Amino acid sequence: MTSTGSGHRRRWLLRALVALVALVPGCSRESPYSPLPAGSVVLAFGDSVTWGTGAGRGEDFPSRLAEHSGWQVVNAGVPGNTATAARERLEGLLRQHDPALVIVELGGNDFLRRRPDADVEADLRDILRTVQDHGAIPVLVAVPRLSLLRATVGALKDAPLYARLAEAEGVLLVPDVLSGVLSQESLRADTIHPNKAGYEVLAEELAAALRQAGLLSPT
Repeated sequence: MTSTGSGHRRRWLLRALVALVALVPGCSRESPYSPLPAGSVVLAFGDSVTWGTGAGRGEDFPSRLAEHSGWQVVNAGVPGNTATAARERLEGLLRQHDPALVIVELGGNDFLRRRPDADVEADLRDILRTVQDHGAIPVLVAVPRLSLLRATVGALKDAPLYARLAEAEGVLLVPDVLSGVLSQESLRADTIHPNKAGYEVLAEELAAALRQAGLLSPT
């Protein structure tokens, strides 16, 4: 079997397992994942929010998540990256770091450039499948579409494409966290970036979601 065929089979098996856990009557909904041990390499793959714009060195969410998890979290955020640009650099990062898990936080710059949702979704789908083909677990962080009015009144919402994509691809989704942070003036440096406190909340909520999914051992 080719590597591409193996990747398609892994994706199908994961989607089938997640669906089975959700649909079997009386099922305890146990996670299909096992906790990653301390020291595991995790790739935080994204844009300026991953890089840490709006806060100081070591205050970005990958650094804070490393503290909460005991994992080696590699910050692979590039300010200004669209999903298209990020897709082009992913395979090299996977070969270099060989992560067990990849946290994908992308789309905000695509929305600012008013790219069609279908195009953004297609790029993110390629990214998630590339991660799975490598043998790593993808985790998708939902991103809100910029709205100055909604940000002002504290009511940002995730772009719908993230839930749709996560369900279709059978991957873990972390919803509402970034939207919630950017909806609170005290947690953001500007309308699109958290501040130090916001990144800490983002890291804590990510750790909680990963713990609930079974990827991070209970504290």
